Amino acid sequence: MGHTHGHEDGHHHHHHHGDSGAPLPAAFDTSVPDEELTPDQQSRRSLLRRAGLLGAGLAAGSVLAQGAAAPAYATTSGGRRTNGFLWLAGDHHIHTQYSSDGKYRVGDQVRQGARHGMDWMVITDHGSTTHAKIGVEKVNPDIQEARAAYEDTLVFQGLEWNIPAAEHGTVFVHPGKNEVSVLKQFETDYDGSVKGASDSTPANEALAIAGLAFLGEQVERRKVKDALMLANHPARRGVDSPHEIRGWRDANGASRQIAVGFEGAPGHQAAGIAAPLGMGRARGIYDNNPSANSFAGYPLESYRTWGGFDWMTATVGGLWDSLLAEGKPWWITANSDSHQVYTDTAVRGGPDTDFTANGKHTDPVYGGKVDLAQGDYWPGQYSRTHVGADGFSYAAVMDGIRAGRVWVDHGQLISGLDARVAGGGRWATLGGALHVKKGTRVTLTVDLGLAGGPNWAGFVPKVARVDVIQGDVTGAASDRDTMAAPTAKVVRSYEVNKSTGTVRLTYDLGAVDRPVYVRLRGTDGNRSAVGLMGSAVDPAGPAIDVVGDADPWRDLWFYSNPVWVLPA
Repeated sequence: MGHTHGHEDGHHHHHHHGDSGAPLPAAFDTSVPDEELTPDQQSRRSLLRRAGLLGAGLAAGSVLAQGAAAPAYATTSGGRRTNGFLWLAGDHHIHTQYSSDGKYRVGDQVRQGARHGMDWMVITDHGSTTHAKIGVEKVNPDIQEARAAYEDTLVFQGLEWNIPAAEHGTVFVHPGKNEVSVLKQFETDYDGSVKGASDSTPANEALAIAGLAFLGEQVERRKVKDALMLANHPARRGVDSPHEIRGWRDANGASRQIAVGFEGAPGHQAAGIAAPLGMGRARGIYDNNPSANSFAGYPLESYRTWGGFDWMTATVGGLWDSLLAEGKPWWITANSDSHQVYTDTAVRGGPDTDFTANGKHTDPVYGGKVDLAQGDYWPGQYSRTHVGADGFSYAAVMDGIRAGRVWVDHGQLISGLDARVAGGGRWATLGGALHVKKGTRVTLTVDLGLAGGPNWAGFVPKVARVDVIQGDVTGAASDRDTMAAPTAKVVRSYEVNKSTGTVRLTYDLGAVDRPVYVRLRGTDGNRSAVGLMGSAVDPAGPAIDVVGDADPWRDLWFYSNPVWVLPA
């Protein structure tokens, strides 16, 4: 069968939109002396050094080699990329004072994100009548100011879409003169809250598809250079049905797909810390039960997180694998969903805050005490989405996300990941497809960069095990509500007996005679359980998180997006 997204011979084609030649940030460029950096840039460089991401080779550069004859990691020259992808960490789900339940200024979130190693960020205040009328315009000058103040951080404007008939989703566009007008019209015409279209009805589902079509039209008409949508916390309330997810994926066609994935791990990860030292709820605030709008086929355990990850992603042989088995791109991310931060000391300014009238809360002020009742972290403090970009630019990040060159981690469990399949003189990496002759022997090679220093919680995390998950590509699902992939399973597990530097793992897929995909998962080994599909499928997967007592720092995982092998 064909694949709608892969490329042959290790060559990847991108739409640069005119800005892919932007120079590297000063913190990355080792030709710039430390003393010439601003304090924020010095902080960023220190973080990169601790993580082992400056210099040459894997221990030095977040640069993936490109081309079948290239080494696993290309060397760097003066901190600049010479060949391959630059891995940029980011977060596409961040709220500010322009959300009714938010608190921080745009500059606060961007400053903290940069401090925690974020290279790109998306401001996603909640869609609402107030935001559509006032907020989407009023936040833009603050975003422009942050772009100017933090030149080493790419700051997108987006919004959190109330998807008609479903949950929330990040929608964002490439910066430009029409970014506000396109987002404003989209929110006004297609937001479920604004349009009163929250119930799970066929008409509301159709409105969501129309919204994605609108975004595609804006790109085709060159109103904006690009637009993307990613579904947020998809299993939290059980209202994102499998057929809706497939509908979003297929809404715009493969040539310019707008909806490209969902959060593999939600934000609000601090919410599981037990009281009185924390909120005492659930990681991701996944402590819900089915409602009238929930998809009836979802089991009760789908409303909880598993090792901090959404049930759709965490279940080997489950819903995500059923999407991958169709041979179509659908990717995962991990984000902060940052509204109000655990252990912060800021409170909303007031008492003159009138969100409805002003479209924003007044600026935060010092509150005099550490707040342990919140469930969020700053962008990059706990969750990170790493995108393989072909340069430091807005277009390159969006292209990398659409291409599926993404891996995610919690608690800075690892510092780098290079995964590729090779055979017949060709190779492909995350999100791509290796096209070979039937019967070609194929090998998966994984180069893992171990943690280079302590995380925010003050300890150096250690990977205990890495799992290779493999499944067959069986073609389009006849039942659009399918949420199982019977052939997907853990095919190999590797114990990691090393705490610093790099580790290379190799898995032999054998002589491949059918289309398959492989993906990766790793853990610190603190909490594991037999997977929901049984021990023959997943003997040691993530355990269900306990509501009211789930410290996120004691249960760390990383996941990669897949790579396909398609023999012909």
